[in-house]
Amino acid sequence: MTERQKRRLILLTVLVFGIGSATALMLYAFQQNLLFFLTPTQVAAGQAPEARAFRLGGMVQDGSVERQEGIAVQFRVTDFAQEVLVEYDGILPDLFREGQGVVVRGQFRQNVFYADEVLAKHDENYMPLEVKDALEAAKTLTTE
Repeated sequence: MTERQKRRLILLTVLVFGIGSATALMLYAFQQNLLFFLTPTQVAAGQAPEARAFRLGGMVQDGSVERQEGIAVQFRVTDFAQEVLVEYDGILPDLFREGQGVVVRGQFRQNVFYADEVLAKHDENYMPLEVKDALEAAKTLTTE
């Protein structure tokens, strides 16, 4: 093997290793930032990922909002089949209220969803497609 062939082989090896490393890092970053969307029925069925953030969507159950000390609040999110207790320590959106659609982001631990972010629907006709589909599916399950 000549000196030129050795340099080409080293360059090719470094190039393949670099592209492989970059690809692996991109896939890892994508996986870490991937947020699943679940309904209260799916959470109750044990489908919630452990120690990972995900989004929970449904309706704020009537009569479930309880203000705690400071700006902390507890409420229940339901899909009319199951419900999940949510704890949030922050300022709620202006449109947040009982009986309205909501999507919360956070982690589920010890039968409580600890929310980092609360998103309320922004007008009377809008509801995230994922929440709408999940609520319709839950209604179909409860009527069968």
